[in-house]
Amino acid sequence: MIFRQLFDQKSSTFSYLLADRKSKDAILIDPVLEQVNRDLALINELGLTLKYTIDTHCHADHVTGAWLIKQKVGSKIACAKAIEAKNTDIALAHSDTLCFGEEALEVRTTPGHTNGCITLVSHSHKLAFTGDALLIRGCGRSDFQQGNAAQLFDSITQQIFTLPDNYAIYPAHDYSGRCASSVAEEKQYNARIGGNANKQDFVGYMNNMLLEHPKFIDIALPANLTCGEVSYLPEQPTWAPVELTYSGVYEVSPLWVAENQTKVTLLDVREHDEIIEVSIDGVVVIPLGELSEKLNALPINKPIVILCRSGRRSALAVSILSDSDITQAASMRGGIIKWKDYGLPVISNKKSQCDS
Repeated sequence: MIFRQLFDQKSSTFSYLLADRKSKDAILIDPVLEQVNRDLALINELGLTLKYTIDTHCHADHVTGAWLIKQKVGSKIACAKAIEAKNTDIALAHSDTLCFGEEALEVRTTPGHTNGCITLVSHSHKLAFTGDALLIRGCGRSDFQQGNAAQLFDSITQQIFTLPDNYAIYPAHDYSGRCASSVAEEKQYNARIGGNANKQDFVGYMNNMLLEHPKFIDIALPANLTCGEVSYLPEQPTWAPVELTYSGVYEVSPLWVAENQTKVTLLDVREHDEIIEVSIDGVVVIPLGELSEKLNALPINKPIVILCRSGRRSALAVSILSDSDITQAASMRGGIIKWKDYGLPVISNKKSQCDS
């Protein structure tokens, strides 16, 4: 199975991309709205087909990316039936199985943090995605969204701690740089429910935490009750059909550049000897090593498309421009190699042997 753990720093949320290696069918657990372009870039680069997004509960600290992802790639939205969220395609109940290719996840309802929490279990790979029900050395709070400490104790002890000890635990959040745990570890060391803690110990702990009201809940909760259907969307450049790579670089197609060359400044960051060999008409030439000190020479009345031989140096150039607050910039995908592959016109100043 293909497995990637993704992280949103602002909300300290983990998202999980799982895919069947044979069919390339994939699911994405707990997508974050602001990370949709990043996640879809990874899915595209791995050649996957996203079948489902699954939210482990109705989040209070971020807006899910499920609805936006569905608009972009047609994936189905799954979440707990108890949430009763608008736009849900698959309402999940206890003991349901969600299949993607030859892989499968078992659904275990684990309410208590909220009434709509689920844990997703891959028995073939010994993995449990516990949402906010069980965290690493902790658990989700139980003082809002129909939360109930006694119910959360039962969910963890009866649905998660009954899994084999060697099952890995992957939660929806961590705030201390930890990525994973195991059933055995949490049964022994969890600060709230591990060791010899009984229900009375746990409930007494949870009911006396005196936590602040979640700062983002008034925005996140209504949005997540629609599976993330919101009127605002993450910022996206509008000057061109740019695509974000998983590396975090905005790229445009050479075909688009060829059709819109008069609307952009085309910046070539190759070395001069490379440009003499083959070039594109109308480019501004500033080798990458000189770019930082020559930014003032760049015309900024148009968006800037940067090219090099393969698209690697131009990606770094985009970063240099971005650090200097030049935001309308993108790398030409595949560089001049891809430009030539498309049969687009080039200028060659290299002398042939007959000329010498």
